[in-house]
Amino acid sequence: MQHDAHTEHTEHSHHETHAHHETHAHDMGGASWSMAAQATLHCLTGCAIGEVLGMVIGTAFGWGNVPTMILAIVLAFAFGYSFTLRGVLKAGVDFRTAFRVALAADTVSIAVMELIDNGVIVLWPDAMDAGLADALFWFSLAISLVIAFVVTTPVNKWMIGRGKGHAVVHQHHH
Repeated sequence: MQHDAHTEHTEHSHHETHAHHETHAHDMGGASWSMAAQATLHCLTGCAIGEVLGMVIGTAFGWGNVPTMILAIVLAFAFGYSFTLRGVLKAGVDFRTAFRVALAADTVSIAVMELIDNGVIVLWPDAMDAGLADALFWFSLAISLVIAFVVTTPVNKWMIGRGKGHAVVHQHHH
């Protein structure tokens, strides 16, 4: 009899927990387009800083396209993660947890953004050979980042609506 009571309590707790997660995801703004756009813009900022810095460094050292692009991608991830890490640390979370939150929040978003951004640059005629002083370099980079933003925003909306991505960050801010 005591076991039956425990089983009912466990099943009841499981349903409450499941309902809490659904409610929490809904409380996250129901994964609104505005929330998704803000998360994507946050990600885009780090990506853009990393991309430009990588291109500047690669160009300054006279590196070829592949090593320059690799550096730009690595820096895009580093800056993207660091922005999230800074915000989560400000919320009073320890570094190890904050680092895990940043990885969970940004990995898919940055990966999609980098895939699209670099894909556009690679496919754009002459963009890979444009130097920092060329308008084509800046124009193609700007357009590639806009396209990456447009493609990544629905991904972030989908993830936030399921309690993933930047929804993980919001759990530490409230």
